[in-house]
Amino acid sequence: MHETLGNKHGVHSEHISVDHDPDDLWGDSRVIVNIGPTHPAMHGALRMVAKLNGETIEKSYCEFGYTHRAKEKLGENRTYHQFVVYTDRLNYCSALSNNVTYAMAVERLMGVEVPERAIWIRMICAELARVIDHLICVGINAVDIGAFSFFLYGFHQREEAYTLIEKLCGARLTTSYTRIGGLMADAPEGWEKEVKAWVQKTRKVIDEMDKLLTGNRIWLDRTVGVGVFNKEQCMQYSFTGPSARASGIDRDLRRDQPSMFYKEVEFDVPIGKNGDVFDRYMCRLEEIRQSLNIVMQCADKIKPGPIWSEDKRVRIPDKDVVHNTMEGLIHHFKFFMKGFDVPPGEAYTTFEGTNGELGFYIVSKGDPMAHRMRIRGPSVWHYQALSPMSEGGKIADMVAILGSINIIAGELDR
Repeated sequence: MHETLGNKHGVHSEHISVDHDPDDLWGDSRVIVNIGPTHPAMHGALRMVAKLNGETIEKSYCEFGYTHRAKEKLGENRTYHQFVVYTDRLNYCSALSNNVTYAMAVERLMGVEVPERAIWIRMICAELARVIDHLICVGINAVDIGAFSFFLYGFHQREEAYTLIEKLCGARLTTSYTRIGGLMADAPEGWEKEVKAWVQKTRKVIDEMDKLLTGNRIWLDRTVGVGVFNKEQCMQYSFTGPSARASGIDRDLRRDQPSMFYKEVEFDVPIGKNGDVFDRYMCRLEEIRQSLNIVMQCADKIKPGPIWSEDKRVRIPDKDVVHNTMEGLIHHFKFFMKGFDVPPGEAYTTFEGTNGELGFYIVSKGDPMAHRMRIRGPSVWHYQALSPMSEGGKIADMVAILGSINIIAGELDR
């Protein structure tokens, strides 16, 4: 049989005909489907091309690059001070962690000592960012699977945390709070007490969220045994963070390569064993509790003092000095127009970011801008595993898996 296909106006196509079995288009009955890059379940501008047999993903490959913003190249064309704002826009769900890690990388190259109070505040900020990010991860993962109420509990506490951050720097999501050698501004009076009150409330909310979802039969059916990635596979794909710990890899840079004052606080590192969506959820839920413990300890240990190094290379002069002295005005002008020189050398500085090892590799030739900058974002490594995790599972399982590894497109497309 041979027939031409016509449109509603009766105009026939000269090129499209049906004189064969439509299944022969792919050689069998399978279907190729694009999932993303603008699908709401894709957690950013990501794309998976999946070969489906019914609802089962038999083969797939993943693409990114739809939001590429050349962060690393911008780091080579902006002064060290100007680049702070770009770090916010890597993993924007935990911007403060990016700020802190970048500042530590430049300070390491320059040999700048940061005051004690600034370090404690940085630690509080990093752990607040971890809690915020994990609340988003587990909450949105639940929404993707159909558990909407669970998300609302965490979303409220996340907004309360953003209010605390707003009191530090006036911003909520993209903070730009750190400075090379210190912080943009000191915490307001009584801020530590507000932080501790938030911790106490959030602990109770996390317990409620745990009771609401963790033992739910539907949640268990959708997460246990789904997206399994064992310890050996995680090592092959350079997994770090909670996604690696969920598979039994006992590594946390805060404990194993401590920076700032992490040696002086007590916390546990939750470890899973099955490496599935459920274990990744449980690791993050317990990490929230541990981060709350760290925040409480930091708030107890913090003392009054300066929040910025007195090193004149990085110290922005106070406004009264700028307005009333010629030297201060010149210093201020040169700082913002030219930047400050960083001694020749190179440094790779890492921190246990929310989703894994976050690293900044900076090469300096003695100029106010980096000669080379490379950023290790955990999303790049985790996204590579989406296909092997998903193949053999259902489309709905892929959605659950993607939410559990918490890909952030801004960090993926650097």
